[in-house]
Amino acid sequence: MDVVPATRGHWRTFFINLSLVVLLAVTGLYTGLALSTGRTIEAEINTRARTIVGGVMLARRWNTLHGGVYVEKRPGVASSPFLANPDRHGDDGAPYTRQNAETMVREMSELAGPDGSFTFRLTSLKPLNPANAPDAFEAEALARLERGATEVSAREARGDALLYRYLAPIHLEESCRSCHAGPQDQVGRRRGGVSVTFDVSEAERAVARARWIAVGLFAFTTAALLLVLGRLVSSLHRRLNVAEARILELAITDDLTGIHNRRFTEQRLKEELARSQRHDRRCACILLDIDHFKATNDSFGHAAGDAVLRGLAAAVRGALRESDLVGRWGGEEFLAVLPETDLEGAVAMAERLRLAVEAMRVELEGRPLTATVSLGVADAPPGYDPEARDADRLVARADEALYRAKEAGRNRVEVG
Repeated sequence: MDVVPATRGHWRTFFINLSLVVLLAVTGLYTGLALSTGRTIEAEINTRARTIVGGVMLARRWNTLHGGVYVEKRPGVASSPFLANPDRHGDDGAPYTRQNAETMVREMSELAGPDGSFTFRLTSLKPLNPANAPDAFEAEALARLERGATEVSAREARGDALLYRYLAPIHLEESCRSCHAGPQDQVGRRRGGVSVTFDVSEAERAVARARWIAVGLFAFTTAALLLVLGRLVSSLHRRLNVAEARILELAITDDLTGIHNRRFTEQRLKEELARSQRHDRRCACILLDIDHFKATNDSFGHAAGDAVLRGLAAAVRGALRESDLVGRWGGEEFLAVLPETDLEGAVAMAERLRLAVEAMRVELEGRPLTATVSLGVADAPPGYDPEARDADRLVARADEALYRAKEAGRNRVEVG
């Protein structure tokens, strides 16, 4: 089982990719909110303009339905030049003049202008009244209405103010034909429009403030999420490192004894033999086997055998040098790898291990258990000799020496 731990670069890439996903999500969220807010405000402004036009059209329709409105002809009130016989006198002799819809709307617009909330007026590309001639925006808007637009709006800077300009069409009604009686003036035909203007500077400032607030919230949210994300990734990194280390340990460890398993020990032996060859140094190994282990199992049970194996592994590991390695080779056999150790040093270490095991005492349910081992030693001499440095051949030589130790009476060391 090969365990390939994630490198720091992998984690950095993972964090960057995850951060980009979060950043895109947050950006999409706040962009959507900003666009939604902008559309909502724009819709409110447009609704306000339509409401004004609706009120104007309602007043105009009321006037035309009643054939105009007579008003007392006081100073400043002039007769309409576009109406035939507009003047009348009341029973009391007071003069009155008839105001048609256009005149009434014009006078209403003059009243609406001074308070500054909004202004409106009637306009046309071919006005009967020169005062209704369109300005630049209105001329363009009327042309667009002729091309099929249903309404036209725009913003216009005027001094320090930002104005909202809106124009909606007027359609001729039957009552309008008293003034518009030309052959081209058919009922239902567009005849100019109602132009509305009001200041949206404060609304635009509110939108700008909302944008800056959104930008601030976006920056704060992004920073907070990236901070939390960084901590989560860092915590996950640490946890996975611990898990990877544990998996690696389990992959190379013998479950029963807690020392290295055969696969790892064999790999390390090959690595040490290759290294010793590169540096022209010696390398040795010791193969040891518990004497009469089957008798221990038969007499005291497998629990006793397991206890002896664990005790022996601890004793051997404690007797070896820090640079040495011991692993369970199989059953009751153990292999010790001794880097940079000649045959004499290996024999001395084998004797040391033999004595450590002989002195070992294992307690199982109050019963002391002891054991001895037979050991076979083999070394790979310096110099280029592929056969001498072959791991299988080296272990085979140690195994042959081990069996000679068994045949010679056990609890002893032999050299292969």
